[in-house]
This record gives sequence, C-alpha cells and structure tokens, in this order.
Amino acid sequence: MTPLDILGLSASFVTTSSFLPQIWQVWKTKDVSAISLPTYLIITFGLALWLIYGVLKHDLPITVANSIMVILTGSIAVMKIKFSKK
Repeated sequence: MTPLDILGLSASFVTTSSFLPQIWQVWKTKDVSAISLPTYLIITFGLALWLIYGVLKHDLPITVANSIMVILTGSIAVMKIKFSKK
C-alpha cells in the first residue's frame, strides 16, 4: 500500500463517517421530515457509479469509500421511505 493509498483511505474514512451522525439521528428519532428522498437517491446512484469506477480501475480507496457510502446513503433513503409511512 502506497502513501497515496493511505491518504486516500484516510480521506475516505473522514468523508464516509460524516453520514453516521445523520443515520444515528434518524434511527433514534424516526424523524425524516427534513430529509430529501430525491437527494439521497441521487447521491446513492452517483456513489454506485463511483463504486463501479473504482472497481474497474482497481482503486482501493475509491472502492472502499464508495461501497460503504452506498450502504450508508442507501440506508438513509430506506429509512426515509419506511419512517415516512407512519
């Protein structure tokens, strides 16, 4: 692993972890009124494209970061749908 990969993975960790407080808040309160479903669907789709790009380029930081981000942003979108129905 190169120093550039370590930098990329470090940046990935910081940006990826930025979604954790949102997930925790939504899970805890079940309040999704301020969440935009179209925004999270678009973000998740874009991240999925970045994931495919990272896999095809064999770029570990891009692949790791975007695979986790797809799960996190997808989780927020699913909670928006699930908790909006109540």
